[in-house]
Amino acid sequence: VVYEHRSRLERSLQKERGEHKKTKEDFLVYKLEAQEALNKEKQDSMNRYGALSSQHKILKNQHDDVKKQLLDLQLQHNSLKLEHRKSLESHSQKFAQLQQEKDSEVTNLQDTVFKLREESKLLRKAHQEVHSQLLSAQAQMEEFRQLKEALQKMPGLR
Repeated sequence: VVYEHRSRLERSLQKERGEHKKTKEDFLVYKLEAQEALNKEKQDSMNRYGALSSQHKILKNQHDDVKKQLLDLQLQHNSLKLEHRKSLESHSQKFAQLQQEKDSEVTNLQDTVFKLREESKLLRKAHQEVHSQLLSAQAQMEEFRQLKEALQKMPGLR
């Protein structure tokens, strides 16, 4: 009975050892595959990290370039704003000066027109007086002519 029990135990032990060996081999295969998968995943992660890192550097450089462009544009904008303000002030002063000159010229022209109208009235009056004097002189001349003719017709005065 002891030998039989021992024999069963040895077979059971052999069977357990075989299963243990197989399990150990399966575990080693699993461990190797897991290690390879881990290494592959690690490599993929490193590749992704490298790609993201280079992309980050590119984007950072682009950001710096855009920032520099923004500063340049802001400086240019401020310069143009100042130039515009100066130009506007200059144009406003020139416009005010031209407006003043125009107003002065209009006033002078109005004064000239007024003086010319007054002079025209005086000239018309003078023309009428000269005309009336001329008519008067013509009438006197006609009268003198008639008197002369009358005198010439008189026989005793010759």
